[in-house]
Amino acid sequence: MNNMDYLKELNPQQKKAVEHTEGPLLILAGAGSGKTKVLTCRIAFLIDEIGVPPWQILAITFTNKAAGEMRERVDRAVGPRAGQVWVATFHATCCRILRQHIDRLGYDRSFTIYDTDDSRQVIKEIIRQLGLDPKVYKERGILARISSAKNHMTDPEQMEKEAFRWEEKKTAEVYALYQKKLKQNNALDFDDLLLKTVELFRQDAEVLSSYQERFRYIMIDEYQDTNSVQFAFVQLLASRYRNLCVVGDDDQSIYKFRGANIENILSFEKEYPGCAVIRLEQNYRSSKKILQAANEVIAHNTGRKSKTLWTENEEGVPVRFRQFATGADEAEFVIGEIGELSRTQGKSFRDFAVLYRTNAQSRLFEEKCVSADIPYQIVGGVNFYSRKEIKDMLAYLKTIDNGADDLAVTRILNVPKRGIGQTTVTRIVQYAAENGIGVYDALQKAGEIPGLGRSLSKIQGFTNLISRLRAAAQEYLGVQQLLEMVLKDTGYQDELEAEDTEESRARLENIGELISKASAYEDTAEEASLSDFLQQVSLVADIDSVEENAERVLLMTLHAAKGLEFDTVYMTGMEENTFPGYMSLGTGSEEEIEEERRLCYVGMTRAKKCLTLTAAQMRMVRGETRFFNASRFVSEVPRNMLDSGRDTTDTRRFLAGGREEWNSRAAGHEPGRIGGRGTAASQTLKKKNPLFAMREFTVSKADHLEYGVGDRVRHVKFGSGVVTEIKNGTRDYEVTVAFDKAGVKRMFASFAKLKKE
Repeated sequence: MNNMDYLKELNPQQKKAVEHTEGPLLILAGAGSGKTKVLTCRIAFLIDEIGVPPWQILAITFTNKAAGEMRERVDRAVGPRAGQVWVATFHATCCRILRQHIDRLGYDRSFTIYDTDDSRQVIKEIIRQLGLDPKVYKERGILARISSAKNHMTDPEQMEKEAFRWEEKKTAEVYALYQKKLKQNNALDFDDLLLKTVELFRQDAEVLSSYQERFRYIMIDEYQDTNSVQFAFVQLLASRYRNLCVVGDDDQSIYKFRGANIENILSFEKEYPGCAVIRLEQNYRSSKKILQAANEVIAHNTGRKSKTLWTENEEGVPVRFRQFATGADEAEFVIGEIGELSRTQGKSFRDFAVLYRTNAQSRLFEEKCVSADIPYQIVGGVNFYSRKEIKDMLAYLKTIDNGADDLAVTRILNVPKRGIGQTTVTRIVQYAAENGIGVYDALQKAGEIPGLGRSLSKIQGFTNLISRLRAAAQEYLGVQQLLEMVLKDTGYQDELEAEDTEESRARLENIGELISKASAYEDTAEEASLSDFLQQVSLVADIDSVEENAERVLLMTLHAAKGLEFDTVYMTGMEENTFPGYMSLGTGSEEEIEEERRLCYVGMTRAKKCLTLTAAQMRMVRGETRFFNASRFVSEVPRNMLDSGRDTTDTRRFLAGGREEWNSRAAGHEPGRIGGRGTAASQTLKKKNPLFAMREFTVSKADHLEYGVGDRVRHVKFGSGVVTEIKNGTRDYEVTVAFDKAGVKRMFASFAKLKKE
């Protein structure tokens, strides 16, 4: 390929980033600034102009969708040699490395990857095994704490040492047993894929050295979303040649709850002294007015690297703000307008996205879509691979591929029903534990287990079935044929056909889709194998299931919208205590608010041509109707940049700060809460249609605090906890508390109003 073919379309900063090939490089890429094009062209430049062998290049992204897009672009830019460039997600990259070398850590290379549901089942069993109260020790919460510990590279022993309370010590004990069971099952969870690769690199200098030599040029996309384990992985891999290029935008760091550490990008220049920094500030996505409004909002954050996005795109229409009496009115407006634009202007449904802060907000929009006969898809609903029938089929494949996976074996032992009861299963599991063997090994020795009675023949029938399927897989069957054989020979298909209900037919259709997936996999895989297929389906994210160009409106959370773009975006629920959420406001921590503001910025910059912000003045919350102020993020958009509809006398009074008085007059109730749905207040609010209030927050720093580090304190929302750190800031004391149930929170003392116990 000629140099000019891909360099001539780049702007000066993009071209500079492409041509800077040696040494550490930080590319600060604003939203819609063409970072994927830069990474693709940089790979082509390394190969065509610098002469780097393609197998020495590693490009890591965060989603399969992004990896697929980059893979296609690299193929077009580089040609046949592109297949030798590693383009993959962090998890897929680490999984590929572990498939080759995990035996050095005492695992078999045919390890299983556990999804969240699998992990919860293991945790649930451990809670039962330890005799813990499941109402206090909930598997979802414990798994979240274990995941957080892994993301911070904290092992069970360290967690136990750092535990303050009895519950924390028990959580550490669960963590230790969880890891032990994973090892026994020859299984890894998603966090382990990263953690075990770092462990492998640190323990085995030979393996690390081989990959350092292999990948002399490393590129990391979305670097602002990396956590501590990913940081360690990249640092180890790049330490020899230091040809590390990271691309990201600190203004789009929105995954702190998953362990992402924004300091990784903010401190990159300290970690790699003398590194080059290139800013990509030209936006190719949004109109000028949308971009200006987004810039104004994000400028309120202080913990960020300075940058100002600009565009040569058209001016476009102003950002709109519409506030409604109720959440139902808001949904009716949004979905009604989408339907109207589709009918009168020929707009495609795929050009619209409805964004919200939490999944719970989707219900009203879904109901309105159904009643208006508008096709839609909820992103982040039940993942295809989480459906029962799909997990059953995959459990059979996992058992065939890895007999050590106790979770998969016990899932299908009596699925479909073959007369093996829970008492029998318990005896088998107990026998396996007492003899230090896997459940499948115990099944093969079922004749030695007392008390099985008539179940023995059923068990032998099951193991004979698995042996036959395993032999077929090893000798001649591909994944597609194996799935078809599993479906037929297990009796699963017969059972669903005999049920003959709409649900059973839908389940068969879903299994048919899995078979189609297997067929497509075998058509494209370089070396198709059962292990590799299971690895692929284990690493699929919700957003990866979104069909390109499908004619439907997307409903999704703001987090799920990251990396996407739409002609028209509706950002809904723009109220205080909804967005930003009450949990963030309750901490009083500016750090939490800044993360919420970054999320708002991400949402705004998804829009190309039209952006509408909507809010409700009252919503039903846990059966009560409550009033809400409009979000501070709305008020951070300058008035002259915002189309707020009619400017009535009530609106002017509202904007001047008389909201609470106005609410009280209009509703006939005290501000904050009113009675049920459909009251006179609702009708009055519909007529008035006020807009938003400028919300002022002041901090009054106390002379001293009545508590210190190590003291137990109580918070009105988070309950009791232990003070672990106090910082004496200029504006206020910043207090860190490890709460008994709510976890670790950082708060300003004047907001937190902590009481010493």
